[in-house]
Formats: sequence, structure tokens, C-alpha cells
Amino acid sequence: MDRREFLKASAMAAAFAAVASKLPAQAPAAPKDEAPDNREKPGVAVVRNGEPAAMFRKGIEALGGMSAFVKPGQSVCVKPNIGWDRKPELAANTNPELVGEIVKQCLAAGASKVEVFDRTCHNWVDCYKNSGIKEAVETAGGVMLPGQDGSWYVDREAPEAVQMKNCKVHKTLLDADVVINVPILKVHGAARMTACLKNWMGVVEDRRYMHLNNLPQCIADSILYRKPDLNVLDAYRVMVSNGPQGRSLDDVETPRYLLISKDPVVLDAMGTRLLRLTPEQVPHIAMAEKLGLGVADPEKHNVARLEA
Repeated sequence: MDRREFLKASAMAAAFAAVASKLPAQAPAAPKDEAPDNREKPGVAVVRNGEPAAMFRKGIEALGGMSAFVKPGQSVCVKPNIGWDRKPELAANTNPELVGEIVKQCLAAGASKVEVFDRTCHNWVDCYKNSGIKEAVETAGGVMLPGQDGSWYVDREAPEAVQMKNCKVHKTLLDADVVINVPILKVHGAARMTACLKNWMGVVEDRRYMHLNNLPQCIADSILYRKPDLNVLDAYRVMVSNGPQGRSLDDVETPRYLLISKDPVVLDAMGTRLLRLTPEQVPHIAMAEKLGLGVADPEKHNVARLEA
């Protein structure tokens, strides 16, 4: 390991130690005369030091297994970040191994179908292919749907929204019985950070409106159109500079983390620390909390910390 890599690894280790120190401890073991099912179950799983599929299996088990979220016969929509024509190692898109494992587990839980899409920034055919996600999804038995065709978007209103009170939303998201949000964690030039909340820009047809009209508030508002039933934040590889699409491997670090919860707000808040930010530096987190979309403070959640 050269000096540059040593310093990079040392910095990451210090950052992750800080994150771990701020996470609440796992719930204590129940007394012997109390049945385990009577204990408060974790609402957040933080898994580290494994490969993406293995970390997901470990984390979802702590939250009750995939059957706690997907019932037999239900349709599932999985929404990764596939916005950029980049290979997986550049960390611009969600890890394909993770997405494939989620599709596989949904079908194993009895899902009638699992459909996957994103409204990409680069050419959608190239993004789907070169991200590795198309192959991973189809190998697992899922179906890739186009995200660029306007015929897939339908008009919806959200009166409780602050800024974006109407927009066109991908109908697969609205029709699915279960929606799983699977973003990658990375820095972003305009929004400071991409994670669970920011990933919902890929379900709205007109991203330009969001960029031109109070972007942080529009990001928070977008979740009102269909809140995810499960959020899986991919922090296996993390883009720490030149986001959201990156330039080279120099922009990427490999913390090997995965965070899972029904609450997208707390995962975003926890994700800021992995990027050496604070929740206060990412305005859409507080805006989403104000809309009642989640609780940002990890201390208010029962967090399971796990090693893969």
C-alpha cells in the first residue's frame, strides 16, 4: 500500500469509527422468562464489512426477513439509482449484486412480479446495461422497465406538499403493492448528497422543474407521492467527490456498509456521517422530517448494528 492509499484508508477508518460511536446500541437481550418476540424489534439495521448480497441477507433478517415486507402474490417495484452510464466500480449507481439479491428475495417471499426502473440522466439503455443492474435483475427473475418513455408517467397531486404539489410519476411505482427504494450513497453537487430521499427524483418525469424550484423542498415533497415500504442504502462503495456521476476511481472509497429501514429520513441522516457531512448540511432531510416522512435522529430508533 502506497502512502496515498494508506492516508485514504486511515481517513475512512476514522470516519466509520465516528459513525459507529453515534449509533444507539442494539436493544438489550430479553430476560430469560420473556419470550424473544415480546422485545422491541429493530427498526434500522446497519451492516458492515461484507459483500453487498451477504450484508443485505444479514440486515433484512434482523428486521424480520423479507416476508415481513413482501407477502405472497404481491407485486413489487424496486427503484435503484441507475442514472449514469458508469461501471459498478465507479459508484455512480447502486451495486448490481445488491439489486439482484433484493429481487431474488422478493420472489422467494412469494412476490407475483418484481419490476425495476429509473429515470436515467444518460441514455437509459446504456445505463441499464453498463451499470450491471439489467443483467443482475433479469438473472434473478425480475423485469426491467423503461424510465424515459413519457407514456409510463401519470399525473398526480400532493396537496400537503410545500413546493411540488403536482407532477407526473412513474405508474409502476403507484401500482405496485410494495415499493423498495435502493439508492447508492454519494455526494451531489446540487443537493450535497444522494441517498434515499434524493433517489426519488428518478420516479418523477420532470426533474428540471425540481432543479429550478427549490430543489431541497422538491426532493422532500417527492416522497409524498409514494413513500417507500423499505429503504436499502448502498454504502458498499461511496463516491466522495465529483458527484453525482464521478470521474475516476480517485472519487471512490469502499466503506462496505449497508443501512436498511422503513424510514428514509433516518437513513439519510446516518448517511451524512459516512460522507463527512452533517444532517444540517443537507436541507432536504429536515424538510422531509417536517412533512412527517420520518425521524432523523438515530437515537430515537432501535438500531441493530451487525457484522456480515
